[in-house]
Amino acid sequence: MKIFNIFFVVVFIIFAGLQYNDPDPYVWMPIYLYGALFCFLAARKRFYRKAYLLGVFIYLIYAAYLFFDKTGVLDWAIEHHGENIAGTMKASTPWIEETREFFGLFIVIAVLMTNYFYAGRFAKK
Repeated sequence: MKIFNIFFVVVFIIFAGLQYNDPDPYVWMPIYLYGALFCFLAARKRFYRKAYLLGVFIYLIYAAYLFFDKTGVLDWAIEHHGENIAGTMKASTPWIEETREFFGLFIVIAVLMTNYFYAGRFAKK
């Protein structure tokens, strides 16, 4: 689990750095740095289950917004037939940007939930 968390500390810091040129870095840098912080702490065997749940709760609400927004994931899947979102680094259309953001949130949520469940097992020992 330590390697898992160290890997995601590095990944989330890189993701946060890539947000520098994003139209809304003030939103996305903290999201990724939150994940990096709690992965760093988990790698040091310091677990904060309530903080994981808080992050997951907030990110799920934001993910739902990105999913149902008029230029969100649902629009990308239905109206644009799942157009390639990884063809270029530049998000030329809003549905590509919001779909990428949705999947970024999904990664952070999955990592936080993994640590949440691991912390529960670790606390019982």
